[in-house]
Formats: sequence, structure tokens, C-alpha cells
Amino acid sequence: MKVRPLHDRLIVRRVEGEEKARGGIVIPDTAREKPMEGEVLAVGKGKLLENGTTLALDVKVGDRVLFGKYSGTEIKIDGEDVLIVREDEVLAIVG
Repeated sequence: MKVRPLHDRLIVRRVEGEEKARGGIVIPDTAREKPMEGEVLAVGKGKLLENGTTLALDVKVGDRVLFGKYSGTEIKIDGEDVLIVREDEVLAIVG
């Protein structure tokens, strides 16, 4: 299935974090926090302004981004969990 986000939205795949704590203790999946970093899989065309023009997005496909802990909406596409996030919920581009 091909999905294209609308307007200023992005589809982001979470990047899995470390499975061990600093001391070498293995953290189980249920106790681990969800990562707040991800890879952009798709972007919309841009934010629609009140005057009818479209403002292009700063984020592009392939960028690694940081987002808030409770940002976005989780969905499943082709069996993979991804997030749909607005561009203004992205905190930074890692790179």
C-alpha cells in the first residue's frame, strides 16, 4: 500500500534505541521507553497558508528527526508501526 501524507504531515519510522542500560543491564521491551528519534519515510506537499499559497517543508525523505514523546498518531502500514506527525511537532533534524 502506498501512503502519501497530506499538507504538512510526515510519516516517520521510529529508530530503535539501545537494549541495555549503561551498567550492562538488559531492559525488557515492556519497560523500555519508545524512542523519540525516527527516519522520515514520506512527506506532504507543504503547509497551506490562509492566502492559498503552499509553504514548502524543511524536512525531506530520509532525514532523521527528533520529535516529542507524545507527538503524532501511531498507525500500521504493511505490518509496520509508523507515526504520522505534523512538521511543527518535529523538534530537530539530526545530521
